[in-house]
Amino acid sequence: MCASPRPRILILSAYDVGSHRRWREQLVASQPQYDWQVVSLPPRYFRWRIRGNALSWLNTPELRQPWDLLVVTSMVDLATLKGCHPQLASVPVLLYMHENQFAYPRSRQQHDSIDPQLVNVYSAIAANRIAFNSHWNRQSFLEATSALLAKLPDAVPAGVVDALRAKSTVLPVPIEDRLFQARTVPLNRAVPHLVWNHRWEYDKGPERLLALLRQLRYEGQRFRLSVVGEQFRRQPPEFARIREEFAAQIEQWGFLDNRDGYDRLLNQADVVVSTALHDFQGLSMLEAMASGCLALAPDRLAYPEYVPQAQRYTRFDDDVEQESQGAAITLIQLMAGNEAPAVPEAWRLSRLGRRYRELIQELLG
Repeated sequence: MCASPRPRILILSAYDVGSHRRWREQLVASQPQYDWQVVSLPPRYFRWRIRGNALSWLNTPELRQPWDLLVVTSMVDLATLKGCHPQLASVPVLLYMHENQFAYPRSRQQHDSIDPQLVNVYSAIAANRIAFNSHWNRQSFLEATSALLAKLPDAVPAGVVDALRAKSTVLPVPIEDRLFQARTVPLNRAVPHLVWNHRWEYDKGPERLLALLRQLRYEGQRFRLSVVGEQFRRQPPEFARIREEFAAQIEQWGFLDNRDGYDRLLNQADVVVSTALHDFQGLSMLEAMASGCLALAPDRLAYPEYVPQAQRYTRFDDDVEQESQGAAITLIQLMAGNEAPAVPEAWRLSRLGRRYRELIQELLG
């Protein structure tokens, strides 16, 4: 193998779902001074992926090569991986925490298991540095790790959480500069175009979206609606109800696989809506806000880090109806006022790219 004049960095993505794939592709493209290679596993069989990735990669040739740095995602079982490949023990590692397994809301189909959380904890201990995509992600992980360790019966070393905190930082997934566009049309405050652009899964709160739309209808607030985002074979039944009940208001329904078309939709919409129970950063919200949309989001998760207070509605995690009433009133007040879109300038790739480069250089030593 020919020696490369550039530092050699291996990215390991154990559950290469859309946002993870986009992040690593963007990282490689924005840091051409390094020699990158990627090893990934497809995003299916979640339980097997998070617990079995080290075994799946046991005979992977790339893991036997010399590397200057490993960059691994939060699904990677880093501690086991290093045990299976002793030659990697001295290679510095950046663990990128897209999410943490403590903070996921549980669905009715899931069974309780501590394994996913322990994979995160052991990987964080084994990494040299940890980067979280939001302050909320970092804080929820550290607090939950502390709570877990306090429950263990004995032989728990002191200072684990303090050590994790000391080597961790917040480094969001950047928003591409091209998405920061001036609005081509003024906000329509009389009949706003609402866009809901999240994964069509239970943790994004489809029952809360349905309740919000019904409440807006009850309040007499006119609107147009686009429901886009990644879809799956099995979908919560609320989507079918939304499509049936609000057919007259629908502008766009379903996933837009054409990126240019999706970007145009964001630039033409007026309000980007979240009803999520889980969102570790909120890329879809940030992209729409960069494109000139007002935001309407619950006062939870990572949203307080970039959504202005006037554009956040009071959270009622255990009361869908009460939360939807508050969300509807917040939207009506936004349409009656002169609140301007909040452009998330600090999340620009041209700004965050420098911070990624500084962290990589620190690890390369």
